[in-house]
Amino acid sequence: MENEIIQTYEKNVLVIDDSPTVRHKIKLILKRARLFDNHYEAENAAIGLSIMSDKHIDLVICDVVMPGMDGFEFLQQMKSTPQWRDIPVIMLTGQDQIQQKIYGLDTGASDYLTKPFNHGELIARVRVQLKVKQLQDELKIAKQRYKELSVTDFLTQIYNRRHFMDLFNLEFARSKRYGLDLSLIIMDIDNFKHINDTYGHLMGDKVLREISAIIKTAIRTNDTFARYGGEEFVLMLPQTNLEGSLQVAEKIRQKIEEKAFEGPGRITLSLGAASYPSKPIEDQEALIKAADNALYEAKRRGKNCVVAAEKQ
Repeated sequence: MENEIIQTYEKNVLVIDDSPTVRHKIKLILKRARLFDNHYEAENAAIGLSIMSDKHIDLVICDVVMPGMDGFEFLQQMKSTPQWRDIPVIMLTGQDQIQQKIYGLDTGASDYLTKPFNHGELIARVRVQLKVKQLQDELKIAKQRYKELSVTDFLTQIYNRRHFMDLFNLEFARSKRYGLDLSLIIMDIDNFKHINDTYGHLMGDKVLREISAIIKTAIRTNDTFARYGGEEFVLMLPQTNLEGSLQVAEKIRQKIEEKAFEGPGRITLSLGAASYPSKPIEDQEALIKAADNALYEAKRRGKNCVVAAEKQ
């Protein structure tokens, strides 16, 4: 289904109790219910934390009263660790005291079971917590996907122009403050309209994706690459002078020229490069304009070439 989140990992439960009998009983009930793939157990909280550091855990069932670190201390440590914060915890207690339950729930417990517990009640409470966790996981995935969509170009899966400009403004301010080099390369696919008109827009989209993938192999991890609009791309190179940016641009140009594309076969790029600081470039707009003018000059010279912005 469209909105269904597929579970790709095993479901694991951790039972923490100083009583081997209680641990065995809980594991037996859960195994019969077939709610989990793996059932881990620990005789104290310290061992439980060690298991959680090593294994993916979906739910914890923990006794309150244990020697050494009690259940509340375990809960506090769990909830103070970001990767464990959303794991549901069902606390076990032999004392049916309302204040203790309130304290546990305030500390971060998801639910309580009073010993001796009913088998059906244990399973029902575990099912509820697993469902809550599944909904939380789905929400996290949806939020992450929304975040990715807000900064990513849907076709090429690289940054979109808006997000690039946000990063560019921050990087330019940093370069200006500390006197660091910053280069910008604007590139355009030559004769892209002819590709669309001759081979269709689906082929044009495929070319955009393939060129994006090729360029990504030619840049550093700290460089910022984005679709600038249509068949234009932009690349920001922090702490890189004009000479360095020209080397990168030429490497990209050659990689594209050497690639045999399905349909159009040979495709070329025109690229314009500019760098800050240089005498005529004092702000972000001037750097973009200089790179854009250099790109225009590359087109004027016959395309499939790299041109550096003129220095004054």
